[in-house]
Amino acid sequence: MSAVQQATPQPNTSNDYHKVPASEKQLAFARQISQRSGIVLPWETQQNRYALSRWIDANKIAKPSGRFSNYASSKQVGLAERIARKKCRDVPAECFRDRGMMSKWIDANL
Repeated sequence: MSAVQQATPQPNTSNDYHKVPASEKQLAFARQISQRSGIVLPWETQQNRYALSRWIDANKIAKPSGRFSNYASSKQVGLAERIARKKCRDVPAECFRDRGMMSKWIDANL
C-alpha cells in the first residue's frame, strides 16, 4: 500500500471528534432523575455529553414555584453567615428572601 492510500480515510470510518463523553457527575445526576421519575435513560444518550445534557434538561424535575421558591438556599445562607462572621458585619435581611440579592452580597463580600 502506498503512502497516499494510507493517508486517505476509509469510507466506513466515522468522524466522531465532536463526541465528548459524559462526566461521572453528569451520569450520576441523569441516573438519579431516571430512578425518581421512572423514565428510561437510553444507553446511546449516556455516551455523549451533549445528548445527555439535553436529556437532563428535558427530564429534570422543575424547581418548585411558590412563596419561598426565590428565597436564598441553605448553602447560600451558610456561606453568607461565615463571610459575615469573618468580616464582623451582618447579612442584610432582604438577602434571605431573594437568592439573587444573596448571590450579589456574597460576591461583593468574598
